Amino acid sequence: MKSLTYAEENYLKAIYHLSEEGKKEVSTNSISDELKTKPASVSDMIKKLAVKGVINHKKYQGVRITTSGIEAALQIVRKHRLWEVFLVNKLNFNWDEVHEVAEELEHIQSPLLIQRLDEFLGYPKYDPHGDPIPDETGTYKLKPKTPLNELQVGDSGQIIAVKDSSAAFLQYLDKVGAYIGAKIRVIDKVEFDGSLEILVDNKKNLFVSKDVSKNILITNI
Repeated sequence: MKSLTYAEENYLKAIYHLSEEGKKEVSTNSISDELKTKPASVSDMIKKLAVKGVINHKKYQGVRITTSGIEAALQIVRKHRLWEVFLVNKLNFNWDEVHEVAEELEHIQSPLLIQRLDEFLGYPKYDPHGDPIPDETGTYKLKPKTPLNELQVGDSGQIIAVKDSSAAFLQYLDKVGAYIGAKIRVIDKVEFDGSLEILVDNKKNLFVSKDVSKNILITNI
């Protein structure tokens, strides 16, 4: 596979995420929405990525990421998430501050640097937002997770990840005291709007909207 440019890597990573890890075709419009760019620009980039063999494209059927494309995307994801761990754990960034910085650092083309970074960090399995970090071979381990809004009264679990990693959402979670690893129990569910009353770490009651709860992912403990 030919090397990818900075922009090509960004497109490939977006296609990978939109394709649910290579399992389905992705439309030009969804790529355009994800990257906030014009459909015409997306069409031009699709042609370039197809030439490099990282996607297959059929007119009017969207694009599907290839095996080599998945491998390349996973290495970009790996670098991004390792840098997020480094920024939070070693440079004391808040978890809502790291995404844009990691977006820049993920394009560094030095496998040795990433190997040393992984070793330095103690081979972390998850980033600060709870997302799995692929190893050198692109392998990663997923834990079962359920959106908080799908839990019923009396159900409990632990916050394992967030679907929305925007700064505004992460800052909200910081403000209310919800964090990766927090223990959660559903106390009440309001039928009218789907909002929840939850108990955090067996000591703090919170009321969260349906929009908030569907972006908090829970695993059994």
